[in-house]
Amino acid sequence: MDIVAFVTDYAIPFILVLSILVFVHELGHYWVARRCGVRVEAFSIGFGPELFGWTDKAGTRWKVSALPLGGYVKMFGDADVTSRPGGDAVEAEEGTGDWAQGKTRPLTSEERAVSFHHKRLGQRAAIVAAGPMANFLFAIIVLAVLFATTGQRTTPAVIGGVLEDSAAAEAGLQVGDRIVAIDGDGIERFEEIQRVVQLNLDSPLLVTVDRGGVTRQLTVRPQIVEIQDNFGNTVEIARVGIEASGTEMVRHDPLTATWRAVEETGSLTWGTLRYVGQMITGSRSADELGGPIMIGEMSGRVAEFGLVALVSFMALLSINLGLINLFPVPMLDGGHLLFYAIEAVRGRPLGERAQEYGFRIGLALVLTLMLFVTFNDLSRLNVF
Repeated sequence: MDIVAFVTDYAIPFILVLSILVFVHELGHYWVARRCGVRVEAFSIGFGPELFGWTDKAGTRWKVSALPLGGYVKMFGDADVTSRPGGDAVEAEEGTGDWAQGKTRPLTSEERAVSFHHKRLGQRAAIVAAGPMANFLFAIIVLAVLFATTGQRTTPAVIGGVLEDSAAAEAGLQVGDRIVAIDGDGIERFEEIQRVVQLNLDSPLLVTVDRGGVTRQLTVRPQIVEIQDNFGNTVEIARVGIEASGTEMVRHDPLTATWRAVEETGSLTWGTLRYVGQMITGSRSADELGGPIMIGEMSGRVAEFGLVALVSFMALLSINLGLINLFPVPMLDGGHLLFYAIEAVRGRPLGERAQEYGFRIGLALVLTLMLFVTFNDLSRLNVF
């Protein structure tokens, strides 16, 4: 693939998708911060040197920076873009009697009033949590609009085919069976069956079916098989060995579409948490994790299927972005919320040294994860 094709087919869709999701995330922080009376100094899409930008009437510098792999909102009182506390002093302004190279002065009462780190604990927590919440809200809105306009892809939970020598055949499932529950949880759509099977891997499943008006319960143990996914990657999946009877796009009224979008967001969030838990416990390989290269490749290929497919993919990524940021790792929003929870219990913040060590550990964890997923991406491309 030549460089021009790579840029147009993969890099541009990836940067577009990521920039929109980062903007949504940071807008959540910004909006709640402004509602809480915090002065926002900078709103950046990307890191590094500024490419272009403007300053609004409130003094916020809105800008696009050179490295399009994230973004940040820098609030007054932050030591840096990771929102570490800057203390109770600021650098003295040139031209004042206090000014000297590297000299600081105490915050004034007016500056304390607009400083993020001098806000009440509940306000700080709300500002930090607003970023991930904005990502979840964005996903719900996007899915609701899609379900109300183009429709929600729905497949009845009716078996249209049973593969020979499969787990389903061994358990006694038959064509025409309607699956009504798995392990006691109700099933309405075939997609829900697929999700449950993938999350439980090869664990036995108690499947309740309606066969000609008669309810039966069968135990099915999925088989683990290797397949090539839509992007050419070899992955292990759990397979029962049943086929759907058909699919249809069902358009919902706005209220139903919104509820379905909330359900879908909740289901995807829970599924991701189960997925991460399985990797931590070792029941699922971490080789399936992907990084920026994989996301870029997926963005480009999904874009080939049209705008609706790309927007749906953005909703999924938005959920994952919001969830990852809630993990209790210093540097991420969840790490800040963890510090605030400790502060609430102790009645006072952690010391600066403890927070500094926490941020260093968080940075090491984030960089290690980035290296790992990048290695996985390059391995899929047969670079090694």
